[in-house]
Amino acid sequence: MNKLVESADAAVADIPDGATLMVGGFGLCGNPENLIAALHRKGVKGLTIISNNCGTTDQGLGVLLQAKQVKKMVSSYVGENKEFERQYLSGELEVELVPQGSLAERIRAGGAGIPAFYTATGVGTQVAEGKEVRAFDGREYLLERALRADFSLVKAWKADAWGNLVFHETARNFNPTMCAAGRVCIVEAERIVPVGELDPDQIHVPSIYVKRLLQGRDYRKPIERRTVRPRRGA
Repeated sequence: MNKLVESADAAVADIPDGATLMVGGFGLCGNPENLIAALHRKGVKGLTIISNNCGTTDQGLGVLLQAKQVKKMVSSYVGENKEFERQYLSGELEVELVPQGSLAERIRAGGAGIPAFYTATGVGTQVAEGKEVRAFDGREYLLERALRADFSLVKAWKADAWGNLVFHETARNFNPTMCAAGRVCIVEAERIVPVGELDPDQIHVPSIYVKRLLQGRDYRKPIERRTVRPRRGA
């Protein structure tokens, strides 16, 4: 039951070229920083990455994009990454833009074994191109396919050695749903505690979904944009 591995490099050692990955995070919040860095060092190429966005130009998943390790992004937002824009407009990067709620539900469905579902989101827009549309009770709905991945890379706040996970506030974001939707779920945690220390009622993801676990280190936790408003009267 002990799922601990000695390093991030060991955790991603078997991720091959051309793999499909789910990577948790929202902007730069809740990113698996150690695992992303290990993928960069490994130099794996041709990746398809399912993530809310692709970091910034030089942080988060943007590091992999700059190194030309990413073939395709499935995302809902791309506005903070100039290299993303450049690669997409030049035809170097394939992009599937998905409405954010649909992206979350497609990942959840993949983890739950649901192959597809209908949603009103995207009907009548470019999102609907090439997809089945059906009417229910007088309203049109779009068929969206579930998403699965070869590996999911996740960042937790606390974990025990069995792989039970707890997330911290907004850093939870896409991380929990991705645990179930990746065939191999790899987790880095800020704190790893003895089995039995976590309150069972506070566990967000049970250990059954986690295959590998490592102690995260040297977190930077960067912010995309920091806006500071002068105090009145200062």
